[in-house]
Amino acid sequence: MLESFFRTHQYLVEHMQPGVRRALMDEIDWKARLIGIKGSRGVGKTTFLLQYAREHFGAEDRRCLYINMNNFYFLGKTLLQFATEFQQEGGQVLLIDQVFKDPDWSRELRAIYERCGRLRVVFTGSSVMRLKEENPELNGLVASYNLRGFSFREFLNLKTGLNLRTYGLREIQNRHERISKEILSQVNPLEYFPAYIHHGYYPFFLEKTNFSENLLKVMNMMIEVDVLLIKQIELKYLSRIKKLLYLVASEGKGAPNVSQLATDTQTSRATVMNYIKYLSDARLINMVYRPGEAFPKKPAQLLMHNPNLMFVMTPGRVDEQTMYETFFQNALWGRHDVRMGDRSSTFVVDKTQRFRICTELPRRKNTDVIYVLSGINEGQGQEIPLWMYGFLY
Repeated sequence: MLESFFRTHQYLVEHMQPGVRRALMDEIDWKARLIGIKGSRGVGKTTFLLQYAREHFGAEDRRCLYINMNNFYFLGKTLLQFATEFQQEGGQVLLIDQVFKDPDWSRELRAIYERCGRLRVVFTGSSVMRLKEENPELNGLVASYNLRGFSFREFLNLKTGLNLRTYGLREIQNRHERISKEILSQVNPLEYFPAYIHHGYYPFFLEKTNFSENLLKVMNMMIEVDVLLIKQIELKYLSRIKKLLYLVASEGKGAPNVSQLATDTQTSRATVMNYIKYLSDARLINMVYRPGEAFPKKPAQLLMHNPNLMFVMTPGRVDEQTMYETFFQNALWGRHDVRMGDRSSTFVVDKTQRFRICTELPRRKNTDVIYVLSGINEGQGQEIPLWMYGFLY
């Protein structure tokens, strides 16, 4: 039976479309025996696994094998049994896609870890999964990473064939004038920025299909599978969660009116807050809190997870300022602590640095605020181009 999986593996690796090399590829400790890669639907987790296989082994090397848990074969055989057989055949790295499709996935991974000592396992899962919090049997065993959608840098490299590098937040702050000159000598970022904002976050924009329809399909799958299945929510509540997402998107930025949302979705305030958390875990929205606050308290602001979602949820009604704030928050999300700012700033990052996202400079500037401007290629001093924050990963 392994032969069938090897043939599929070889075909997928050989026929994988060449694409941009993801920054996460160099951040993972590939020597770890159990690696979990989480990410929302549509960000390229399958392609990422296949890229790893091609880069480190090639298509015909039988020491590495990609499998997908959608295969009906696993209804009759456990992951442990499969992994054991693969190891006996000389297997060294098992790449498991959509591991959560196995109801006993965490126990199976633990058993593989304990009984297949020569095997390394890399698995993908939904962003909704709580690998360590909800699966104590994996505590101390799994190295967990997040795969995100394309950064603006990755999008730019894909479109131009360049190999522009990443920059840290402090590096951008201290060297942005020199960095912009380096990049502008090769490409004009503002020529590509509107396209990225509209459709560049999800890799499937490369497919010759309608992007908006594809994104709508993916968003529905995020809720119907990633939220309902993993969180074990009854199907009858599906329409309420979808309506909540629509209401959040339609209301625009600002603190959510939880009481009104509860009324509109015919549920309780507590349930609304849980649903908001699930939508955040699914990477459909971002919850922005004031400094010192956290869930289950009501967030100070709700934003869509990335700007692409705004054009699908509220076509023709995308607010420019909110769109740029969404881009900035999404660019820093996951690696930096982003909080709601005060009257003079939009966000407070990592507890100390204040940023104001602007389409134009205010008349009065604060010396301790960094002004992030949407329409400029180059900045000076405390004025930095917005697009540059797309180079953080």
